[in-house]
Amino acid sequence: MQAIVMTGSGGPEVLVPREVPTPQPDPGEVLIRAAAIPVLFPETLLRSGAFPMVMPPPAVFGYQVAGKIVDVGAGVDRDIVGRRVVAATAGSGSYAEFVCAPVENTTLIPDDVSADDAAATMMSGAIALALLKTAHLTGIETVVVEAGATGVGSYLVQLAKEFGAAQVIATAGGSAKTEHARALGADQVIDHRTERWTDTLTASAPGTIDVVFDSIGGTAATDLLGAMTPGSGRMLSYGWLSGTPAQVSAADLIPAGLTLTACAGPAWQQRADRARADILARIPTLAPSVETVLPLEAAARGHELVESRQPLGKVILRPGATA
Repeated sequence: MQAIVMTGSGGPEVLVPREVPTPQPDPGEVLIRAAAIPVLFPETLLRSGAFPMVMPPPAVFGYQVAGKIVDVGAGVDRDIVGRRVVAATAGSGSYAEFVCAPVENTTLIPDDVSADDAAATMMSGAIALALLKTAHLTGIETVVVEAGATGVGSYLVQLAKEFGAAQVIATAGGSAKTEHARALGADQVIDHRTERWTDTLTASAPGTIDVVFDSIGGTAATDLLGAMTPGSGRMLSYGWLSGTPAQVSAADLIPAGLTLTACAGPAWQQRADRARADILARIPTLAPSVETVLPLEAAARGHELVESRQPLGKVILRPGATA
């Protein structure tokens, strides 16, 4: 079968198309014929060497896939053969025509949802739902969604008011993304590529931001504390697009009675996993999530696009497609 092998850590060029043996499902696993493979931003960090791979290279790359179950391993009910699912692998192997995944990592795709949309939505959308549930919004809060035009942020912007936000302020980088964030439902959008954008937000809403969904991290997180509501302001930190996690200490939070919740780790991932079926069921009501579809052999190009941060929607790889 055709697959994309990561030959070593480095730039997109380390993702190389190769013919490899078709995998066979181990006990507790399913074998999926891939229809759509999302290119995920965290995958670019793993490929670059910023984070360690579960399986050292050379190895078939990739963490998620949507497609049809064609075989099962021992201990798995064969009644699910033929069902469409989105799945997370055990750490590698999804950039391929056939993919093995633990059966507990699969989520059924609703009949009215395409494989492309399911693949594009599951990770980011499930994280967004978990964040919104963790925020415990009550219907009166003003929330800030960082990077609100793409990825997790785009789902937070679309769903925040349903979960109790009264006003949604989004940040986005550049004119195309700021307009997109408005189209998704943000009441106000600030360009976070401008110098000292945090000062703009703090000046426009001093002490009135109830919740910050922080995906940028770094010193921007500290700079936003002055905009947060004393006594009840809370920051949910789940990413670091700046390159470093939120640079916030207890000494920064205590004077105004603020809180920071770290949305990471195994327990947090389990919470996001439980939201998978819920977000897939919501896809027909959400904005289109797929922007670019490439043949599987163009995986390196897919990584270049994602790393450029230009796409507004997901990049999908299609096994069997032609360039």
